[in-house]
Amino acid sequence: MSVDHGLEVEILTVHSTGDLKADISISELGGQGVFVKEIQQAVLSCDADIAVHSAKDLPSNDLEALFLAAVVKRDDRRDGLVNYQTSLSSMFEIPTGSLIATGSSRRRCQLAWIRPDLVFCDLRGNIETRLAKIKKLGAIAPMALCALDRLELRSPALYVLPLPTYLMLPQAGQGAIAVECRRDDEPVKKLLLEIDDRQANLEVKAERAFLSTLGAGCDLPVGACAHRETDSLCPDLLHLEVMLASLDGRVVIKRNASGQDPVELGTVLAKQLLDDCGEELLPIFRKAEEKVDRR
Repeated sequence: MSVDHGLEVEILTVHSTGDLKADISISELGGQGVFVKEIQQAVLSCDADIAVHSAKDLPSNDLEALFLAAVVKRDDRRDGLVNYQTSLSSMFEIPTGSLIATGSSRRRCQLAWIRPDLVFCDLRGNIETRLAKIKKLGAIAPMALCALDRLELRSPALYVLPLPTYLMLPQAGQGAIAVECRRDDEPVKKLLLEIDDRQANLEVKAERAFLSTLGAGCDLPVGACAHRETDSLCPDLLHLEVMLASLDGRVVIKRNASGQDPVELGTVLAKQLLDDCGEELLPIFRKAEEKVDRR
């Protein structure tokens, strides 16, 4: 959705810690927030009026002085397997021992759970850098489909296998663009509410509530995917599927539920997951994480 009020818009480009230190893993940089802190600070200091983020990069707990005013219509939230060697119709066609390159523990653990016979290596950098690296390595990489589409990086030479969310749960907020402003800036807030997509906003609220309750900016792999129950007569009925895993992919726990209140739905599922697996299991997950080869 676009709304034209005849306003002049100036784009302020801000380089985040995550962009500037692409050779360092996100977990080493501090986890969630490494792609948004500097952008948020520009709004807080009044150098900018609004902040535009990939919703998946936002920490699960909002800053008190900022207001998440809009989530625009959501793009494809799925991950896909990309490579330059061969077309795949299923992830089960990947030969045993194939090299999978990813810096995402969420993607790595879910693939390792389904295909423990694959070999993994770390991959960092922006999309263009990652594509160049997998071409050189002859590797396969899981990537967000929306990133390939937004940057127009699909080509006849690049083979892309979309993965259904039941095989690869995306990161909370993946595929969504979130727009923040200062909480006390009523004129800007009013403008941004006009571009808000209600369905995308509800989905992102449910997924972020799950993360927040789980305590995850979490150092463990988590995934969350909410969507409207299409068979329901209630337009706001959401279905939410969530995942918590050990980094080595040996333990993956998934839960799902439906509800109308997105925050309650995400909160209840997080508590249910923790009750089902037991808080005492989390140290075991972390112990498994320590044993993973990070080369």
